Amino acid sequence: MSAASLSSAARSQAGLAWGLAAALAFSTLGIWGKLASQAGLESFSTLGLRFGLVAAVLLPFTGGLRPGLRRRMLGVGVLYALATTCFFGALDRVSAGTTGLLLYLAPAFVVLLGWLAGRRPARAQLLAVALAAAGLGLVVGLPGPADRDPVGLLLGAGAGAMYAAYLMASERWLTGAPPLASTAYMALVAGVYFAGLSALGGHLQLPVGGAQWAPVLGMAVVSTLIAVPALYSAVRFLGAARASLLGTLEPLFTVLLAALVLHEALRPGLLVGGALILSGALVSQRRAA
Repeated sequence: MSAASLSSAARSQAGLAWGLAAALAFSTLGIWGKLASQAGLESFSTLGLRFGLVAAVLLPFTGGLRPGLRRRMLGVGVLYALATTCFFGALDRVSAGTTGLLLYLAPAFVVLLGWLAGRRPARAQLLAVALAAAGLGLVVGLPGPADRDPVGLLLGAGAGAMYAAYLMASERWLTGAPPLASTAYMALVAGVYFAGLSALGGHLQLPVGGAQWAPVLGMAVVSTLIAVPALYSAVRFLGAARASLLGTLEPLFTVLLAALVLHEALRPGLLVGGALILSGALVSQRRAA
């Protein structure tokens, strides 16, 4: 059954389910990345392999697509690759908490870009963004004295803005496109891009042994093959703004998974911040009258 044939309530329920699934699957990325780093893998090399594996699995099943749709899928992949580059550039200059805070302000950028495009935000949207931003500050941490590098802050904000552009482009350009095909072409662009960056830096490497292959396969299967099609489906049912606000649950899930898998301590602000993020996610699902 297509998204267009569902009732409004059914679309919201389906979109909510897909959005939660995407947030949970994406939240494992930080865990896999930590395990990959501990196993001695370089970030861009790992990302190139992650996306290359996904593209190799999915591309054989994407026949029959119109050339124009393929080009749009490749364009969306470029936006995703640029957002990820800004994110890692920010990580090199400011703290991980500040970088994450700026990235997950993407819903605010979605609302702002939509406003500039003529879509006036509802009060519920603005309230949801405010709640989510406050909760994120408590969960991932507020900028500290070490986070005064203007280039790092600009790259972090660029990551949030580019991710917002990626979500909005997915909503506008990929309407009706099969989620797995969209994932395949995004993965193709990202795989070639990150493998090229790693090769230029002299860090391109293949995993050796189970300790290195396990996080790479986890990234490919859980954080990409499951997460990305779920995100595209959430955007199709809910739109970019509502889907992006559900995405603010990702860092909350990541912190909880890190405590469970990596035995990292839970900070006191997590419960309050988590409650604010959940409130923002719930408010975001209210439709304007």
